Amino acid sequence: MTDSFRKNFLQVVAALVFCFAATTYAAQDPFASQSFGTPEADEFLPVDQAYKQDFLFEPGGTDAIFQIAQGYYLYRDKLAIYRIDGEQKTPLTLALPAGENVWDDYYEKNTEVYRLQLEVPLTLPASTGPQELEVHYQGCADAGLCYPPQVRYFRLDTAAGSAAPIPAPTAGTPARANSASAAPTTGTTGTGDLTLPLAIALAFIGGLLLNLMPCVFPVLSIKVLAISHAAQHGGQRRAHGWAYSAGVVLSFVLIAALMLALRAGGEAIGWGFQLQSPWLVAALAYLFFAMGLSLSGLTEFGARLMGIGHNLSAEQGLRGSFATGALATLVASPCTAPLMGSALGYAVTQPAALALAVFGALGAGMAAPFLLLTYIPALAERLPRPGPWMDRLKQLLAFPMYLTAVWLLWVLGRQTGSDGMALALGGAVAVAFALWLWPRSQWHWGRGAVALAALLLALLLLPQLSTMRAAAPQDSDYWQAYSAARLDDARNAGHPVLANMTAAWCITCLANEKAVLSSDAVSDTIDQLGVVALKGDWTNQDPEISQLLARYGRTSVPLYLLYPAGGGEPQILPQVLTRDGLIRALNAAAQQGERATAGTIDTPAADGAPL
Repeated sequence: MTDSFRKNFLQVVAALVFCFAATTYAAQDPFASQSFGTPEADEFLPVDQAYKQDFLFEPGGTDAIFQIAQGYYLYRDKLAIYRIDGEQKTPLTLALPAGENVWDDYYEKNTEVYRLQLEVPLTLPASTGPQELEVHYQGCADAGLCYPPQVRYFRLDTAAGSAAPIPAPTAGTPARANSASAAPTTGTTGTGDLTLPLAIALAFIGGLLLNLMPCVFPVLSIKVLAISHAAQHGGQRRAHGWAYSAGVVLSFVLIAALMLALRAGGEAIGWGFQLQSPWLVAALAYLFFAMGLSLSGLTEFGARLMGIGHNLSAEQGLRGSFATGALATLVASPCTAPLMGSALGYAVTQPAALALAVFGALGAGMAAPFLLLTYIPALAERLPRPGPWMDRLKQLLAFPMYLTAVWLLWVLGRQTGSDGMALALGGAVAVAFALWLWPRSQWHWGRGAVALAALLLALLLLPQLSTMRAAAPQDSDYWQAYSAARLDDARNAGHPVLANMTAAWCITCLANEKAVLSSDAVSDTIDQLGVVALKGDWTNQDPEISQLLARYGRTSVPLYLLYPAGGGEPQILPQVLTRDGLIRALNAAAQQGERATAGTIDTPAADGAPL
């Protein structure tokens, strides 16, 4: 058989590995985050459509009305209304009716909820002028999404019988800025204030920043090498730029579509979910290891996949560029660049078409720098001309591939323990043996059969990983393993709490932990202030962490929540932490509890923050 046979066979094997892993993941019994009482719910409403507020003015008084969409419910104990009077914020005593008593998976307890319509009588002081109200509420969908806590502001004129929503106050408004429920600054909040154009812009910028992630750079460097080879042919450069961009954007959209479909079916998953499957992590480790061996000269597999070689202008070279874009997306998707969190959290609360537009913008941002390079002759002309140096550089670029494979094996070890890592290493040896034995000039059935058997052995080892799990994370240093019960206990005791949601495959998370969270200055501050530090490891699927992410409008890690002492809504910290910024936030959270104890601020009658 010829090179064509080998190429087609390896393409089939790669497709089978990916499809097998994806099918196995989908077939697992996932952890559902809610009961599913609405089979026909295949998309989530924006929060303001799921819960509409109105007011009813009658001679006997004023009622607040909540119109709740079918398939959604409102928490009774998360409802609070305050009257704003100058610099004072006074909680209203609410005569709430009895709700429906249900078991809530988020809080793991029986709780009361409201459906369809809620009418709440308000006790307002007699006034001839308008009055301002601050309304706190939180609700969830039966199909599995829990919205972040919401705060809305209204101006009521009881004499005229009118009510109008008003903008949120600025940070300088004393009556609200000092309250425990004051919203964090822009950029650290949930998704309630985002619009579609802003979400698309944030996603595009986040995609641009993804190119700086270590998980993407090895793949991107290979494509720059390919462009160097085609630098003298402008038409070829642009064709490969578009092929790579198409691979990136389409892969982002396909992964997002699968994620949205699984979430609509009730699975508690988020962005980067595919690397929660040990099967796919091991398969990617095989792939990067094989590509490294190819670049080192053992086989031509990696060169053909990445579109490197003298046939760059051929059709198969364009297929290689497309495949490179798909591969870059696969390894980039668990990374969460700055600005991505809010955009993706917004996307999953929108109809499918709008959500996919946001994810498409993320892919477009990631592909843009490479595509731009192919359209700027001045930059392309600065690239070195093809020559013998390219073989040497190609061999050098094998080492980032090996390092990526090592990182993936480390992630696998966090998921499955040392036994799973050893099993994958055995499979990698089988892959190396198969590639070493693979016939080159022409097909040889003896060597080819043994090589095929070695590849089959490596693939047959993958299903064994599904039965392996690493030991549960233990408390270490000042970190305690996250659980909803521990968060409840710490908050009920009045402690400030720092919740760190992380994962081994999240590069941003690892950088923050190394540079900031593990520093002596931060650990000393946490110890001195009595902060309870909780770490949630989302390397494997964990329903409690998935629920916490969904509650604050996020689809992936990192998520850093800082709960103030004495109660109140948490501050969502930036995805990229700084040591000084975190220490200032920790001090502010502890001081807020001291002010609450001294009676200098009003604490909510019904805290809007999830516990």
